[in-house]
Amino acid sequence: MSKVIDNFLEYVKIDTQSDEGSTSTPTTEKQYDLAKLLVNQLERIGAEEINFDKEHCYVYASVPASKGGEKAPVIGFIAHMDTSPAVTGMNVKPRIIENYDGNSIVLNADKNIIMKTEDFPELASYKGKSLIVTDGMTLLGADDKAGIAEIMAMAEYLLTHPEIVHGKIRIGFTPDEEVGAGADYFNVELFAADYAYTVDGGRLGELEYENFNAAGAKVRAHGRSVHPGDAKNKMLNALLLLQEFQTMLPAFQNPMYTEKYEGFYHLDFLKGNVEEAVAEYIIRDHDRDKFEQKKAAFLKIGSFLNEKYGVGTFSIDLKDSYYNMREVIEKNMHLIDNAKAAMEEIGVTPIVIPIRGGTDGARLSFMGLPCPNLCTGGHNFHGKYEYICVESMEKIVELLVRIAEKYGAASPAV
Repeated sequence: MSKVIDNFLEYVKIDTQSDEGSTSTPTTEKQYDLAKLLVNQLERIGAEEINFDKEHCYVYASVPASKGGEKAPVIGFIAHMDTSPAVTGMNVKPRIIENYDGNSIVLNADKNIIMKTEDFPELASYKGKSLIVTDGMTLLGADDKAGIAEIMAMAEYLLTHPEIVHGKIRIGFTPDEEVGAGADYFNVELFAADYAYTVDGGRLGELEYENFNAAGAKVRAHGRSVHPGDAKNKMLNALLLLQEFQTMLPAFQNPMYTEKYEGFYHLDFLKGNVEEAVAEYIIRDHDRDKFEQKKAAFLKIGSFLNEKYGVGTFSIDLKDSYYNMREVIEKNMHLIDNAKAAMEEIGVTPIVIPIRGGTDGARLSFMGLPCPNLCTGGHNFHGKYEYICVESMEKIVELLVRIAEKYGAASPAV
């Protein structure tokens, strides 16, 4: 079995699920278990400048420049250690299906959990290849332990092949990306890379440098509780007030009805009673102007309803989360051009698509580290039907090595 697969199978058995309700950093102590393992592995393979931020659970390291690459730009590769809170990451039982036959996959016969080809038609493209799947009871954790495994395999390959000309390579592993905090304590100055890539995407060939502009909003409705038997002209039901708020948002700008570059309002949480109710939303759009318009419309609805029901009936707390990294990457398009060229050279067709979400790279780009996103080879992240292709992972290791070579041949100014 290849090194990248050995790495991956070891990593996914470590539960690193983050917790969006936690206020600590990292949000779960168990993320340290993987971080410590990675530090030990980096030491064993001969990486340099290993730095373990024990307070915040970040791991940094370097592969030194090869002979002839000392003046090349410093390139970073970054992946996150945590897995999604959406589905448990405890007791993950990965299984390799060799020479996949293209049919539906029984993940768990006892529980009758089947990954059906009619639900996941992209499975057909993997006929004859090897797939890593779950037992249907947990997520797999390819998001983003596949990225970690690929970066580690690349690092070990470069360290054992000094004939490959490359510049200094920086490696970074972060916690809490799945809860939006992966870049909170990332030390860009310590990382000291000129450019970087996150390895946190999906199918082989995906290359992303556009993501949503993102905001979060908490809408609180203040009602008036009166016994329902005596409520006429007195009661003000906070739950129904929030319902009215929701109906004033454009129905077609709901994530269930949007794709590609279309933005949305997403009602993510609702709780309350007649007296008081709270709704939490996320607001997304790739276009910065449309994003600002969405936020303005959201606040205008709140203002209108306060005029209708009385000042203070609605309160809205709206906060930006991250912005579209395209603003930064467009000034550094060699990152995309080199990645596309590297893919083509190893027989992979580039698939340049916008991210309908965000990555650590989006925030890092605005922190001074231009950082588009590369594929990992995985599918169906955040759920029990998650899987990844062995051959894709091996190809991505080759891709990372080729990108390192390309920048090894570049001038410091690129």
